[in-house]
Amino acid sequence: MTLLQIHVALSLLGIVAGLAAMIAMSQGKLPGTLTAVFLGIVSLVMLALAITALYLFHLAGAWRWIYVVTATIACWLNCFVGVVQTFMKVAFFNALAPTQQEPPFLIAQLAVLALFIVLGWLGVKRVKRQG
Repeated sequence: MTLLQIHVALSLLGIVAGLAAMIAMSQGKLPGTLTAVFLGIVSLVMLALAITALYLFHLAGAWRWIYVVTATIACWLNCFVGVVQTFMKVAFFNALAPTQQEPPFLIAQLAVLALFIVLGWLGVKRVKRQG
């Protein structure tokens, strides 16, 4: 199986899981397994693009910013899940936002997102072509 076929298969699986998760959320449900699959697939697709940009195309041309953006998104997704898990499992944080709909949870997620936007923007501006 080629890298392109793997990418397409992961993308399709991510789309199906993502759409199913969106439909469930629109009905007021938070499907844990579908969400995990969706976020995992998105992360894998981002990492596959980052690896391709770095090792296959050596950050030439547009592959430089594609690498930075996809690597940034993959890392942000991991941190997003980390914040969710922290608010679910660490008593201090859970007390601040037991349903994850309270302001402390939103503030934490927005702070993490803002950090990654800044880091990603700086990366796009400063990363040079490899090798």
